[in-house]
Amino acid sequence: MTPDLMWLIGGAIAAGLLRGFAEFGTAMIFLPVVGQVLDPFAAVTVLLIMDLVGPLPAIPRALRDGHPADVTRLVSAMVLTVPIGVMILAYISPESFRYLVALISLTLLICLISGLRYRGTLMKPMIYGTGAASGLLAGSAGIPGPPVILLYMASPHPASVVRANNTVFRLLSDVVILFVLALFGHLVLSAVGTGVFLIVPYLLANLVGAAIFRPELEKAYRVVAYLIIAASALSSLPFFD
Repeated sequence: MTPDLMWLIGGAIAAGLLRGFAEFGTAMIFLPVVGQVLDPFAAVTVLLIMDLVGPLPAIPRALRDGHPADVTRLVSAMVLTVPIGVMILAYISPESFRYLVALISLTLLICLISGLRYRGTLMKPMIYGTGAASGLLAGSAGIPGPPVILLYMASPHPASVVRANNTVFRLLSDVVILFVLALFGHLVLSAVGTGVFLIVPYLLANLVGAAIFRPELEKAYRVVAYLIIAASALSSLPFFD
């Protein structure tokens, strides 16, 4: 087993654990890691293939707890902007890609830690706009989650709705991005195999993370998640090589 493959397996396990108990953070953990050993399109391909299976066990409950209509609005707006993001990614160097991923991850982290909140009702234009922003980030950096995570975690919705909507949106966004990458000829077939290989350690870690989650310890888990995201994002910066 090569050092690069061991590095990818470690990243998949860390991302799966975080996803299991926080229901977000897969891309923010995994892309800074994989971006150090693969080019941008290969990194995004590995992430998407690996992440397709992870959310499946939680989908039935997420459909019951969440707001499917809002997720539909998010995804419909996202579909329109993912191709623009992919065209941007085609011109980004691997170093720029790593800086972009780290910047997005750290920006979201700062917003979450600061306790940013929106007390009003989530209006349809706001949801559509968030979906469009997610599409741009999905195509250009492989990270569709931050705008949606920030919107719902800052909203007055209960945690069950936030987790449910994030889960369903993430699965649908993976499918959309894979389709667009294939349509534009950027789907890296060798990376598909790597992604399939990583499904098992990622899924097992996901199940472990979900099993150790306790609602009464949610604050403690969030602190751990924040620390992991920060360390992963900072470690991806090229000047730390």
